[in-house]
Amino acid sequence: MATPEKIFDSMLVLEYQSGSKKAVAILVKRWHRKLCRQAFWYTKDKDVAKDIAQDSWGVILQKLPSLSNSMSFGSWAMTIVSRKSIDWLRKQKKETLTFEKYHDSYDTTNTNSNPVVDANEVILKELRIAITKLPNDQKVVLNLFYLEEFTLKQISEVLHVSLGTVKSRLFYAREKLKEILKENTDEK
Repeated sequence: MATPEKIFDSMLVLEYQSGSKKAVAILVKRWHRKLCRQAFWYTKDKDVAKDIAQDSWGVILQKLPSLSNSMSFGSWAMTIVSRKSIDWLRKQKKETLTFEKYHDSYDTTNTNSNPVVDANEVILKELRIAITKLPNDQKVVLNLFYLEEFTLKQISEVLHVSLGTVKSRLFYAREKLKEILKENTDEK
């Protein structure tokens, strides 16, 4: 079932395809923050996320006239951002491997200087740390499902994997998070 937001986006896409320049301005206004958040989920860097979103808009605007299913604009745009983000991560990984050839080690110590922290903040911090320990494909599914509130079917379309794969990744991500959080609790 199509939501009013999805229908409105579809109408904007159709208007843009008919030549309306105002429609694209509204689409950008409605979607730019979401695309930035999606890129940030991968990159963990605001500036890079903004750059990726900007580059993605270039691709989106170039290919938007040929988008055949206007109702799929959101998942289609998110797919473009996800792929550009993954490309950026691959490039960073190559650069990091090259850099590590010349440097043996680095300091990863983490100190917490504020002893008075709200319990909810502690839980959220532990959860965020636990999420970073998950495989990338599981992190992406968690992000799309819980933060972006995509349906399982939409996630399957964005990631170009089967619905069963999405369900499996979500299940294993939850199970792994339980294990990690239980281990952290047992250590204390």
